[in-house]
Amino acid sequence: MLKQEQRLKSRRSYVATYNNKNIISTDLIVAYVGKIKTDKNCPTRVGFVVSKKVHKRAVKRNKIKRLMRENIRLMLKNNELVELSNYQSLIFIAKNDILNKTFQEIRNTILILMDKLANKNI
Repeated sequence: MLKQEQRLKSRRSYVATYNNKNIISTDLIVAYVGKIKTDKNCPTRVGFVVSKKVHKRAVKRNKIKRLMRENIRLMLKNNELVELSNYQSLIFIAKNDILNKTFQEIRNTILILMDKLANKNI
């Protein structure tokens, strides 16, 4: 599980990140990127969203969020997401195709998103 200071929790934080309108997407996940950090000591906050359009059962939606959250946690632990530390917040939104994907496929998708983020000048 992500540390408390790394979680995006309040509705206000989600809205602020959405309003920044920096979007990167793949076929499985859409990422909304927050503003660039001014204070480098502050950790990047990450949020996860899976809508009812993906699956009507909360159990399935929560499983998808857990898979994405665990991938991010492991990548942060292994310092694989250096690009992530430049931003205040990120929101990962799952698309319909993510339901039948494995842990490794979701990991590869997140790495592709982070490569796109590194190459994009926001």
